[in-house]
Amino acid sequence: MAIAEHLFDDPSTLTAALADRVGQALEAAVTARGKASLVVSGGRTPRPLFENLAARSLPWSKIWITLADERWVEMDSPDSNERLVREALLQGPASAAHFVPLKNSAAGPQEGAAECHAALAALPWPLDVLLLGMGADGHTASLFPGVAGAALDPACPDRCRGVFPNTAPHPRISLTASALLNSRVAILHFTGEDKLSVFREAQDDGPVDALPVRVVLQQAKVPVELWWSP
Repeated sequence: MAIAEHLFDDPSTLTAALADRVGQALEAAVTARGKASLVVSGGRTPRPLFENLAARSLPWSKIWITLADERWVEMDSPDSNERLVREALLQGPASAAHFVPLKNSAAGPQEGAAECHAALAALPWPLDVLLLGMGADGHTASLFPGVAGAALDPACPDRCRGVFPNTAPHPRISLTASALLNSRVAILHFTGEDKLSVFREAQDDGPVDALPVRVVLQQAKVPVELWWSP
């Protein structure tokens, strides 16, 4: 499948254009089906996008939001993706959206996966907009090289799985490949020449376990878009 590439000269121009793209997609979904779903990722890159979206007059009360992955930490931790979403996205007009967290009260992500799977049933499926980042090691969501296991299997029946990366802190809960690919569009949003090089490598044939983002790039079911700037 050809990937639609949107390449910008600077992050601020990218942010404004991507906010337009996401907002229009969510509005179209609500118009067509009465509700919409948005999956977002954590990290530093999406914060300006979240702040831009939060100020928009979208039909937020008909929009469900969740995360592509989460560290198994308390919500008030600076490492919590939920904290980022609550601080930067679920503000102003966007505070009317329905947020479904991945982290729950279980002792760890393996123990909490079944509850997480059940909670995700509240979202409108297929997912209307999937916003993913990508690490310099080719991971996306918390599907890390060498440790994602069954979560990378597009036939996995679970919507989320516990992941225990050996190259990053904290156990994680992540949407599985099967959940990620149950989407109407997958948007990869990242910055930097180094990551663009990894993206180009991941477009070539090779083991998915080595560069897990390949599970999104090398499939023909879901349209994929790249939104990038230096």
